[in-house]
Amino acid sequence: MRIFLSTLLILILFSCSDKKKKSINDLEFKMNEIAEQYVKLVLEIGLYKPDYVDAYYGPAEWKPDEFSKQEIDTTLTKTLNSKADDLLNKLEALKVYQATELETLRYRFLSKQLLSVKGVIFIISGGTFLFDREAQILYDAEPPNFSNEHFQMIIDELDNIVPGSGSLSKRLNEFRNRFIIPHEKLDTVFNTAINECRRRTLKHITLPEGENFEVKFVKDKSWGAYNWYKGSSFSIIEVNTDLPVQIEKAVDLAAHEGYPGHHVFNALIEKNFVKEKGWVEFSVYPLYSPISFIAEGTANYGIKVVFPGDERIKFEKDVLFPLVGLNPDEADLYYHILELMEDLTYAGNEAARNYLDGNWSRDKSIMYLEKYEFFTKQKAAKRLDFIDQYRSYVINYNLGEDMVKNYIEINGGTADNPERRWVLFEQLLSTPQTPSGLK
Repeated sequence: MRIFLSTLLILILFSCSDKKKKSINDLEFKMNEIAEQYVKLVLEIGLYKPDYVDAYYGPAEWKPDEFSKQEIDTTLTKTLNSKADDLLNKLEALKVYQATELETLRYRFLSKQLLSVKGVIFIISGGTFLFDREAQILYDAEPPNFSNEHFQMIIDELDNIVPGSGSLSKRLNEFRNRFIIPHEKLDTVFNTAINECRRRTLKHITLPEGENFEVKFVKDKSWGAYNWYKGSSFSIIEVNTDLPVQIEKAVDLAAHEGYPGHHVFNALIEKNFVKEKGWVEFSVYPLYSPISFIAEGTANYGIKVVFPGDERIKFEKDVLFPLVGLNPDEADLYYHILELMEDLTYAGNEAARNYLDGNWSRDKSIMYLEKYEFFTKQKAAKRLDFIDQYRSYVINYNLGEDMVKNYIEINGGTADNPERRWVLFEQLLSTPQTPSGLK
């Protein structure tokens, strides 16, 4: 009798275990269904906003032949909105899916991405948001406001240390012009910087075998550089040479676009989520969405991760300056000035906010950028071209970096603990994150 009861108990336990496994498998199946429909919806929206799909390496049969801008009408808008609402409702009904921390992160990521999808549908159908509201909807973030007095304090400090005679703007631009990379040396300098960033990154992060990139120099773009991720751990990194390129841009762009920035971010996403877990939602990168906030924030902060403390200036003095024939004795002052100017980047956000909200004309916005970011008129106009095209996307660089920095430092990744910083940085690149989740 005891043997019979023991056998019965074992059968019951096995039965319960099988039911639990089936329940988990059912939830995963439903989640994957939502993810697939999300990918197809993003690709469909790309037909009406070609720059929306920044990267795609999912099933080839899902992708349209090309993303050439097509006209959208009221019926199509309603159809797209209905699809987004349906996915959000299905996701809401699947809250029980969040059994593990990683599943919770995946769930929140997909939810925030879908909310941004609705915002993009509104925009491509002719709607507009005020700057702050657009940033909240598309990027899950709240841009701060800074007064002119805040920027003026930084400017006053710069005024005391920038050498030369004449106005601060004149002195600053003349001093910065001493550090321009000659066009014929761009390729050598950039590849040297990228190789060093890669060498340092590989000490801390294991990348997929065979990962690679190609650098191209281009013109007539509104941006300074761009990483076009092609899948299979391969990127094309384009550097815009419309304007003079200063020496610091070599490391900035090598780290931001390459290692440990966008190239590493995309390669890890493809490896960890798409290939290993089959989470197909990560096979598409919609540009105007919360993933860009995380991508740009980590890419900018990655510069400090890969070159902690004084290591960057030492590398540039010892390696890059000699390549270009620059005077390393001026490097310390130059980078102190650049550090102060980094705090002025939020002035660009203020210009974008007032320009896009209709408070300032284009001319007034250019004058503001000339005054508070010390852009030349040509560079200020180029910056406004970027704002015209990408709108509130500008917050992803400075606010994104600051939120990533705060998250990592609060969790122990301080400047005096670079190993912990690398661990936390890789976690951000290797888990589904949302901007609001960094608070």
